Amino acid sequence: MPRSNTAFLFDLDGTLIDSVYQHVLAWKEALDREGVMLPVWSIHRKIGMSGGLFTNILLRETGLEITEERIQRLQQWHAAAFNRHHTQGSVRPLPGARELLDFLTREGIPWAIATSGRMQTAAHNLAALGVDPDKVPVVTRDMVRHAKPDPDLFLAAAERLGVDIHQAMVVGDSIWDMLAAQRARALGIGLLSGGYGQDELQRAGAFRVYDDPADLLRHIDEVAARD
Repeated sequence: MPRSNTAFLFDLDGTLIDSVYQHVLAWKEALDREGVMLPVWSIHRKIGMSGGLFTNILLRETGLEITEERIQRLQQWHAAAFNRHHTQGSVRPLPGARELLDFLTREGIPWAIATSGRMQTAAHNLAALGVDPDKVPVVTRDMVRHAKPDPDLFLAAAERLGVDIHQAMVVGDSIWDMLAAQRARALGIGLLSGGYGQDELQRAGAFRVYDDPADLLRHIDEVAARD
């Protein structure tokens, strides 16, 4: 029987898939092509937002004109560069990711994936995880009005599962995940596998922080309610 008193809502990049730095390099390539010269570290600090919000903020910071055509061009270049990393084999599931999802499935604990990426890039990550979006609730940026740090993605994922968002736990690697979890009134669990520090994640609202999915699985009894 499913455990109705617990549900997990997972971010994707940096949470289940080791892909954050590939996203950073893909954005760096896209921005360079557009003539926007930014250091890699400043790009990383904004990974986890939606692509549209990400490009809006970066263009505003550089003083460049924000046009729909420019944003679409950057997003297309980013997607092409990121998907190339996939074909080169550098994007893989994080340690314990598949095992964690398999455990939750066996235990009857509902779970879903909510990513600020669009299906254009998320599809490759889902395939790498062995997740079929026709069988598992997957919410992408294409499906909601606002992405992180707004709560829409996680609210939609909880609705798809048919669970109360207040009984759900949001698992993510960025401060944007934790802020979105707070706004959704869900508990936030932070992972260090996306490059943010423990203090940063806790200040953004994480009530537990683990290294990666394997570490979360080792400590699953700390966060998963028992029957």
